[in-house]
Amino acid sequence: MTDDEALAHLQGTVAFWRVGAATATDVVGAACDCLVAGVDTPTLRILAGVSPVRGSEDDELLRWLPGALAELSLTHYGDDSRKAEEEILRVMARRLLAGAITPRDLTSWVDRFITCAGTPLAGELIDLENAYEYVEAVHELHRQTDTGTAELDAEVVAEARRLLEEA
Repeated sequence: MTDDEALAHLQGTVAFWRVGAATATDVVGAACDCLVAGVDTPTLRILAGVSPVRGSEDDELLRWLPGALAELSLTHYGDDSRKAEEEILRVMARRLLAGAITPRDLTSWVDRFITCAGTPLAGELIDLENAYEYVEAVHELHRQTDTGTAELDAEVVAEARRLLEEA
Protein backbone atom coordinates (compact mmCIF):
# COMPACT_ATOMS: atom_id res chain seq x y z
CA MET A 1 0.00 0.00 0.00
CA THR A 2 1.37 3.41 -0.93
CA ASP A 3 1.32 6.28 1.52
CA ASP A 4 -1.49 7.97 -0.44
CA GLU A 5 -3.55 4.78 -0.38
CA ALA A 6 -2.92 4.37 3.34
CA LEU A 7 -4.01 7.95 4.02
CA ALA A 8 -7.15 7.51 1.89
CA HIS A 9 -7.89 4.29 3.76
CA LEU A 10 -7.49 6.03 7.12
CA GLN A 11 -9.73 8.92 6.03
CA GLY A 12 -12.39 6.52 4.78
CA THR A 13 -12.22 4.34 7.88
CA VAL A 14 -12.66 7.37 10.13
CA ALA A 15 -15.71 8.41 8.12
CA PHE A 16 -17.19 4.92 8.37
CA TRP A 17 -16.49 4.90 12.12
CA ARG A 18 -18.29 8.24 12.57
CA VAL A 19 -21.55 6.69 11.31
CA GLY A 20 -21.16 3.37 13.07
CA ALA A 21 -20.09 1.31 10.07
CA ALA A 22 -16.56 0.67 11.38
CA THR A 23 -15.09 0.05 14.81
CA ALA A 24 -12.42 1.79 16.83
CA THR A 25 -10.23 -1.22 16.12
CA ASP A 26 -10.67 -0.58 12.38
CA VAL A 27 -9.45 3.00 12.83
CA VAL A 28 -6.44 1.86 14.85
CA GLY A 29 -5.69 -0.72 12.14
CA ALA A 30 -5.85 1.97 9.46
CA ALA A 31 -3.44 4.09 11.52
CA CYS A 32 -1.08 1.11 11.70
CA ASP A 33 -1.37 0.69 7.92
CA CYS A 34 -0.22 4.29 7.54
CA LEU A 35 2.86 3.64 9.64
CA VAL A 36 3.67 0.50 7.65
CA ALA A 37 3.32 2.52 4.43
CA GLY A 38 5.86 5.04 5.72
CA VAL A 39 3.49 7.78 6.90
CA ASP A 40 4.69 8.84 10.33
CA THR A 41 3.73 11.58 12.76
CA PRO A 42 3.94 11.67 16.56
CA THR A 43 0.19 11.54 17.17
CA LEU A 44 -0.34 8.92 14.47
CA ARG A 45 2.05 6.68 16.42
CA ILE A 46 -0.03 7.18 19.56
CA LEU A 47 -3.26 6.54 17.63
CA ALA A 48 -1.82 3.35 16.18
CA GLY A 49 -0.96 2.23 19.70
CA VAL A 50 -4.43 2.76 21.16
CA SER A 51 -5.74 -0.47 22.62
CA PRO A 52 -9.51 -0.22 22.34
CA VAL A 53 -11.15 -1.49 25.51
CA ARG A 54 -14.81 -2.40 25.25
CA GLY A 55 -16.91 0.47 26.52
CA SER A 56 -14.23 3.16 26.35
CA GLU A 57 -12.79 2.63 22.87
CA ASP A 58 -14.44 5.71 21.41
CA ASP A 59 -13.19 7.94 24.25
CA GLU A 60 -9.57 6.95 23.73
CA LEU A 61 -9.86 7.25 19.98
CA LEU A 62 -11.47 10.69 20.23
CA ARG A 63 -8.61 11.83 22.44
CA TRP A 64 -5.96 11.26 19.75
CA LEU A 65 -7.81 11.26 16.45
CA PRO A 66 -8.18 15.03 15.89
CA GLY A 67 -4.46 15.64 16.38
CA ALA A 68 -3.42 12.74 14.19
CA LEU A 69 -5.72 13.82 11.38
CA ALA A 70 -4.55 17.43 11.65
CA GLU A 71 -0.89 16.34 11.43
CA LEU A 72 -1.76 14.39 8.28
CA SER A 73 -3.87 17.20 6.75
CA LEU A 74 -6.90 14.90 6.75
CA THR A 75 -10.47 15.91 7.52
CA HIS A 76 -11.68 15.53 11.07
CA TYR A 77 -15.46 15.30 11.05
CA GLY A 78 -15.88 15.96 14.75
CA ASP A 79 -19.54 15.96 15.57
CA ASP A 80 -20.53 16.75 11.96
CA SER A 81 -21.65 13.31 10.89
CA ARG A 82 -23.28 14.80 7.76
CA LYS A 83 -19.86 15.47 6.26
CA ALA A 84 -18.81 11.92 7.16
CA GLU A 85 -21.97 10.56 5.55
CA GLU A 86 -21.28 12.49 2.36
CA GLU A 87 -17.71 11.19 2.25
CA ILE A 88 -18.90 7.63 2.80
CA LEU A 89 -21.55 7.90 0.09
CA ARG A 90 -18.80 8.78 -2.34
CA VAL A 91 -16.55 5.96 -1.12
CA MET A 92 -19.41 3.49 -1.56
CA ALA A 93 -20.28 4.95 -4.99
CA ARG A 94 -16.67 4.42 -6.09
CA ARG A 95 -16.85 0.82 -4.84
CA LEU A 96 -19.99 0.25 -6.89
CA LEU A 97 -18.48 1.70 -10.05
CA ALA A 98 -15.32 -0.37 -9.50
CA GLY A 99 -17.46 -3.52 -9.33
CA ALA A 100 -16.61 -4.27 -5.69
CA ILE A 101 -20.28 -4.15 -4.62
CA THR A 102 -23.62 -4.54 -6.37
CA PRO A 103 -26.21 -1.80 -6.77
CA ARG A 104 -28.42 -3.54 -4.20
CA ASP A 105 -25.47 -3.74 -1.76
CA LEU A 106 -25.12 0.02 -2.04
CA THR A 107 -28.78 0.85 -1.46
CA SER A 108 -29.07 -1.62 1.42
CA TRP A 109 -25.93 -0.21 3.05
CA VAL A 110 -27.16 3.38 2.71
CA ASP A 111 -30.56 2.46 4.12
CA ARG A 112 -28.92 0.74 7.10
CA PHE A 113 -26.20 3.23 8.03
CA ILE A 114 -27.30 6.61 6.76
CA THR A 115 -31.10 6.26 6.84
CA CYS A 116 -33.64 8.81 5.72
CA ALA A 117 -32.64 11.01 8.68
CA GLY A 118 -29.12 11.38 7.29
CA THR A 119 -27.66 13.55 4.59
CA PRO A 120 -30.10 14.53 1.84
CA LEU A 121 -27.56 13.24 -0.69
CA ALA A 122 -28.65 9.71 0.29
CA GLY A 123 -32.33 10.32 -0.46
CA GLU A 124 -32.40 8.90 -3.97
CA LEU A 125 -30.50 5.76 -2.97
CA ILE A 126 -32.89 5.19 -0.07
CA ASP A 127 -35.83 5.59 -2.46
CA LEU A 128 -34.21 3.02 -4.73
CA GLU A 129 -33.79 0.62 -1.79
CA ASN A 130 -37.53 0.98 -1.17
CA ALA A 131 -38.13 0.18 -4.84
CA TYR A 132 -36.01 -2.98 -4.55
CA GLU A 133 -38.06 -4.03 -1.52
CA TYR A 134 -41.28 -3.42 -3.45
CA VAL A 135 -40.05 -5.53 -6.38
CA GLU A 136 -39.13 -8.33 -3.98
CA ALA A 137 -42.57 -8.16 -2.35
CA VAL A 138 -44.29 -8.38 -5.74
CA HIS A 139 -42.13 -11.34 -6.66
CA GLU A 140 -42.98 -13.03 -3.37
CA LEU A 141 -46.71 -12.65 -4.04
CA HIS A 142 -46.55 -13.52 -7.74
CA ARG A 143 -43.68 -15.93 -8.23
CA GLN A 144 -44.48 -16.38 -11.90
CA THR A 145 -44.05 -12.62 -12.48
CA ASP A 146 -40.76 -11.46 -13.94
CA THR A 147 -39.54 -8.94 -11.40
CA GLY A 148 -36.11 -8.20 -12.78
CA THR A 149 -34.17 -5.40 -11.21
CA ALA A 150 -32.00 -4.38 -14.18
CA GLU A 151 -33.72 -1.01 -14.47
CA LEU A 152 -33.26 -0.32 -10.75
CA ASP A 153 -29.61 -1.40 -10.97
CA ALA A 154 -29.08 1.09 -13.82
CA GLU A 155 -30.69 3.88 -11.77
CA VAL A 156 -28.41 3.12 -8.81
CA VAL A 157 -25.34 3.24 -11.06
CA ALA A 158 -26.51 6.55 -12.52
CA GLU A 159 -27.04 7.96 -9.02
CA ALA A 160 -23.55 6.80 -7.97
CA ARG A 161 -22.07 8.61 -10.96
CA ARG A 162 -24.05 11.74 -10.10
CA LEU A 163 -22.77 11.70 -6.53
CA LEU A 164 -19.19 11.51 -7.73
CA GLU A 165 -19.68 14.25 -10.32
CA GLU A 166 -21.00 16.63 -7.64
CA ALA A 167 -17.96 16.10 -5.42
